[in-house]
Amino acid sequence: MNNKAVILGCNYYIGLSVIRCLGKQGIHTVAVDYSHEGAYGALSKYTSERLIAPHYRDEKSAFITFLKDYARKQSAPPVLFPCHDSYVEVIDEYLEELRQYYLIPQTEQGLYTKMMNKEILHRLAEENGVNVPETVRIHEDNFLNRIDEIIQYPCVVKPTDSPSFVAKFRRKLFKVHNRKELLEALEKAAQADLEVIVQRIIPGFDDHMYTFDAYLNQDAKVTHWTTCQKFRQYPINFGASVFTVQKHVPELYDIGGTFLEKMGWKGFAEIEFKKDADTGQFYLIEVNVRMTNFNYMLYEVGLNMPYITYRELTGSPLKPMSFTHTTGRAFWYFYEDMLAIRDYIKTKQLTAGQVFRSLFRPKTAAIWEWSDPKPGMAYVSMIGGKFVRKLLRK
Repeated sequence: MNNKAVILGCNYYIGLSVIRCLGKQGIHTVAVDYSHEGAYGALSKYTSERLIAPHYRDEKSAFITFLKDYARKQSAPPVLFPCHDSYVEVIDEYLEELRQYYLIPQTEQGLYTKMMNKEILHRLAEENGVNVPETVRIHEDNFLNRIDEIIQYPCVVKPTDSPSFVAKFRRKLFKVHNRKELLEALEKAAQADLEVIVQRIIPGFDDHMYTFDAYLNQDAKVTHWTTCQKFRQYPINFGASVFTVQKHVPELYDIGGTFLEKMGWKGFAEIEFKKDADTGQFYLIEVNVRMTNFNYMLYEVGLNMPYITYRELTGSPLKPMSFTHTTGRAFWYFYEDMLAIRDYIKTKQLTAGQVFRSLFRPKTAAIWEWSDPKPGMAYVSMIGGKFVRKLLRK
């Protein structure tokens, strides 16, 4: 096939997983980042071409021009794979322009952003009969009283724009235990000029977090899907997946698949749910609109989401497929899982025995692969350098 795959963001293992998923199928992969530093994903032997582009946020106009100029030189339109939320935001802003040069699954400009915006997403979910955590907006009348009556403490202060919040605070949200902490969190968000909402915490340990991972074709119909259960995340309780297992939960298809089809979604999406420990009901937490953290684990159980995307957009779609059984294979991000385990045990949320027993199952590493060692070696070197610099500062 003449269509190249342009992968945006290779300084994280999601980009690396997309490169491997496509490269193993013989697709010409183009690793794009704004710097060589830290872009360990681009070192994969499955990288066909490596490019340094202007920064997607600091030099947005130059970045878009760079992408268009590259596509003009190709014999066929490349397929575009943004592997970070910030790249998705920029792609969405220039979607109509970029679709003249690239194959992109989404056709409705603004839909990516709507699904990433927590407040808009929750409104859409409520309108379509999907449970979401009780939410209070900070500009509502009797705001503090509504927190006391509806939300109660502890609760979470969440951004409507996650990428900007994470870039500023290096965390996904603030957990607050009383009114004083709530006001402090709101003040931090206000000083950063970031909009936030306040939500009830759905009861249940981190293993009550589930995902519905799906691909929807250009008719906005689910063609490929599976479900997973998180076991550990980092930071603990409100972080990203570091140990997640493929597990069949059929009711998530009924909820998630129906919702995505109603939204007219096209391409890959992952809905995160939390199962209420008291009621057993599933609550929609967020939607990831780019390839997921455990994309490579999905590949190893038989769902190559990047290749599914590539094949449909280039005119030769793969047959529909779903996983209606449990494989038990786990995604494992060793480094951050070690940090998470330390904190789970320290806070007495897990025992060493529970952790030890969880490791006796087939696992897919986030970064390391024996047949493609360079990215893993570069990552170890990068982490080692951080430790050395930290020690020298002491």
